[in-house]
Amino acid sequence: MAFRDGDGWVMCSCGHKHWGLHGAAGLLLIRLDMSEPHVLLQLRAAWTHGGGTWALPGGALDSHEDSVTAAGREASEEAGINSDDYVVRDVFSDDHGPWRYDTVIAHTNGDAGAFAANAESEDLQWVTLDKVETFSLHAGLSGAWPQLHKRVLATLNS
Repeated sequence: MAFRDGDGWVMCSCGHKHWGLHGAAGLLLIRLDMSEPHVLLQLRAAWTHGGGTWALPGGALDSHEDSVTAAGREASEEAGINSDDYVVRDVFSDDHGPWRYDTVIAHTNGDAGAFAANAESEDLQWVTLDKVETFSLHAGLSGAWPQLHKRVLATLNS
């Protein structure tokens, strides 16, 4: 395993506590082989930050990682996703001053091997874009979803 030095809490300039000493990243995986595009959502285990809510597979960046690498590592650890099974299309940054969350938007033409791969995931579901907001979303994803939705649509039309 590579050196891990990103675990820990940071207070942002907005006064909120965030996980990831060097920021965090998650994978917004868009499945294209179904009748309409679907997004992979993860039900976070009760003991995790934002537990009991639906989010993206993701977590803390380590000091030696970029956001794409960290999002891929976290998606593999939490949801069994293989980085060979998707193509990165965009990165959206939700910047909070000394901390930011980068959402890596990627496309796949299958299930990418998705399964609840570790104890951080209680469940995974492929959800149509219009149904994402009907889930009890993690606060960070809920706040970013309007902008992310537009970015996802742009990747589908490019």
